[in-house]
Amino acid sequence: MIRRPSRPVRVLASALVVGALLTTAACSDGGDSAGGGATPTDLGASPLVRASAATSTPAARLTQAGAEAALITMTDLEGGWTPVKGAEHWDDTLLVGKVDVAAFLTAKTNAADCQRLLDALYDDDLLGKPTGASALAGFQQGDSRLLYQVAAYNPVRLSAALGWLKTLPVKCDQFTATDAKGGKRTVQVTTASVPTQGDARQGLHVTVQGTTNGEPATLTLDVAAVRVGNDAITVTAGGLAGGAHDSLELAVREGAQRLKQVQAGKTPAPGPGRTR
Repeated sequence: MIRRPSRPVRVLASALVVGALLTTAACSDGGDSAGGGATPTDLGASPLVRASAATSTPAARLTQAGAEAALITMTDLEGGWTPVKGAEHWDDTLLVGKVDVAAFLTAKTNAADCQRLLDALYDDDLLGKPTGASALAGFQQGDSRLLYQVAAYNPVRLSAALGWLKTLPVKCDQFTATDAKGGKRTVQVTTASVPTQGDARQGLHVTVQGTTNGEPATLTLDVAAVRVGNDAITVTAGGLAGGAHDSLELAVREGAQRLKQVQAGKTPAPGPGRTR
């Protein structure tokens, strides 16, 4: 927001007030030599400075128990989502394919990024391999799935991974991948909105058009990654029935708050979508 220039009379008035306050403070300092005045040390410990220092204090290292506590549960999600075991082995085969490098006429290096995206979606490691504790939870609603992950990362690599995700809607807006049998798949990648949570975030909307069991099929995935300190949450939601953006947004809002509470050494409190 652009601020209007202050009027001269207000600037003068502010200067007079500041001058008066400084004069008063100097007089008070001389009246109590035992410690009533504001010394340089006192000024350094002002509420503003203390608050700034508090916000820059690094969070405690995420433990395995903390990562598991930060996971959302089915009561954090609206609708008929139910927990599913073995979500780490979902591995949707529509995501398996070799990117057609020849189709990238002017920027063939982008093909490597598109291949990396497909592989990362299949392996559930969009942000790379965690460097610390990690946990995941899976949920299913009809033909739709939602995978939620919490993990600790190297801060430099984490920031780089989020920056990489941001480039994909341009580098990989549409490309072709070929499966092991020679079948062609058309992949489209666009930017998706993500709730304003954490320190940084990026969302993607990915569709893969191909065939399943000889029948035409379209896999639709809504993806979100949110950095909270040196930790992050990733959410992938959707399936052959379409995307699940509303559920993804709810998972991000609830999950980011849970992770913040864990980082602060607290037990995550029930959110608005949770039962007590």
